[in-house]
Amino acid sequence: MTLNKIFCKSVFGLLSGLMPLWGQATDLSGQHLVIYLSGFWAIPFVGLLLSIALAPMLTPLLWHRHFGKIAAGWGLAFLLPCSALFGVDEAFSSATHTLFAEYFPFIILLATLFVVAGGICVRGNLHGTPELNVGFLALGTVLASVMGTTGAAMLLVRPLIRANDNRQHVKHVMVFFIFLVANAGGALTPLGDPPLFLGFLHGVDFLWTLKNVFAQTLFLCLSLLFMFYLLDRYYYHRRDETHPARLDPTPDSAIQIEGKINFILLAGVVLLVLMSGFWKPGIAFQIMGQKLELQNMLRDTGLLLLMLASLKLTPASAREGNEFTWGPIIEVAKIFAAIFITIVPVIALLKAAEAGPFSSVIVALSDQQGHPINAMYFWSSGLLSSFLDNAPTYLVFFNTAGGDPALLMTKLAATLAAISCGSVFMGAMSYIGNAPNMMVKAIAEQRNIVMPSFFGYMAWSCCILLPLFAVITLIFF
Repeated sequence: MTLNKIFCKSVFGLLSGLMPLWGQATDLSGQHLVIYLSGFWAIPFVGLLLSIALAPMLTPLLWHRHFGKIAAGWGLAFLLPCSALFGVDEAFSSATHTLFAEYFPFIILLATLFVVAGGICVRGNLHGTPELNVGFLALGTVLASVMGTTGAAMLLVRPLIRANDNRQHVKHVMVFFIFLVANAGGALTPLGDPPLFLGFLHGVDFLWTLKNVFAQTLFLCLSLLFMFYLLDRYYYHRRDETHPARLDPTPDSAIQIEGKINFILLAGVVLLVLMSGFWKPGIAFQIMGQKLELQNMLRDTGLLLLMLASLKLTPASAREGNEFTWGPIIEVAKIFAAIFITIVPVIALLKAAEAGPFSSVIVALSDQQGHPINAMYFWSSGLLSSFLDNAPTYLVFFNTAGGDPALLMTKLAATLAAISCGSVFMGAMSYIGNAPNMMVKAIAEQRNIVMPSFFGYMAWSCCILLPLFAVITLIFF
């Protein structure tokens, strides 16, 4: 019997044994964790991060063959001790809650955008000049707030790679693409990035972010576009000229778009996401002990149908032109399943506020008079969003600031703007700060682009983004 079969049978057996407990849902709280091992509950999450960061460099063959099993192992490193201390039903309930309430909607949306955008093939030879690359990044930055960072990134990453497929130095193009299209560009609407959509679901007006974080977003995006243009000109005119010219693998031809039906399907994705935010029928169902609201179930079902429609209606030649494979989304699905599981105790400890190990962060958010320190909200929400799921992190600080949307949109507007900017902007600090980051990395590596390592990417982000964030703090917060 192969290792894979043994693994699958073990998982099946575990799930079968837990089936009688699926209706007995409880909620793991930060107070429970503090009573027992406190910050040690973060070890599986930290171990997973270190595996993602170090294993591809130290044992690349082992990682690429078994990253799913390694990620699952870290997930069990949380679930098994949790089961021993709090009971199997509570541990399993915590896992099913994060899977049904967060992971499945997340991966369904991500996979749908991956498939739909992957069916749009831009044919013809776009030449990756600095001017064209800046135009690509600017277009993606604008689209990110319209169709989401994931949608914009998946739509434009392949044409951008193809436009630069004859250049020697392309790594920086992908890094700035992650900065702008996969992160900063999504700061203006709830469609742009999951934290803002979560705020919208909790009562923040749809256009509030556009009105209140436009200046910060414009400053950051224009600064990054200017810096990218200077760097890309240097590589294009100085560094690339020192290497022998590479034959352009894309023959010259007129620009054509194949798979246009997917633009209609992308509009359907946006409408379904909006529907789930605006329509509240008050109907819910209990599945495996978890409360699932009707509008969310319809959204996820609709997204799956749109994915199937894209697979059915898109010409095979369009996906062949994009060199479409399932590898990147499978990698992200496996790794982020473990991230969503191991992040449960970390978010719970954050919610424990002053009773938890992150109490120093919570206390530092207000001055002696109890007034919020906006700069601290910006940096605290941002730095945690660099490594944690930025949506629940946003919600933690949203609630720490009072949780009243009417107050936060008016008297405490600067505080909510700081939380919004930190959660969205600093998702660019690491590969796992925002889901599209790793998607872009996986697709680029599939096209033989040597991307920075986990820490190498953070060297880029620290050198480029941190000074800009410091200026944003001085000007706006």
